[in-house]
Amino acid sequence: MSVTHKTKKVLLASVLTLSFAAVSFAAYGQDVKKGEAVYTAQKCSLCHQIAGKGNKASPLDGIGKKLSADEIKQWITDPVAMAAKAKSTKKPPMQNKYGKLPAADIDALVAYMQSLK
Repeated sequence: MSVTHKTKKVLLASVLTLSFAAVSFAAYGQDVKKGEAVYTAQKCSLCHQIAGKGNKASPLDGIGKKLSADEIKQWITDPVAMAAKAKSTKKPPMQNKYGKLPAADIDALVAYMQSLK
């Protein structure tokens, strides 16, 4: 194998890696936008606040730094268990109805929450 052939293989691998990263980033951006739309459609701002908009009793600014994607998903799908785990005494407690949303909507909502850093 010549140096030129090795160089071509490295360049090809780099291009493929960058292409995959660009596609993943674009898909993530679409999920964040969709998640924001789900947040609005589900009227989450009645109980939560983001960037000064919504109910200031339960702000979500910075939630992407505080909780993992898995923890955010658990809050959405099983808020009763997460409230017990977090020893949350907020009143009223988060409704236990969002776990019935389509999986794609839940994933998009998680992506949106993760983007709030």
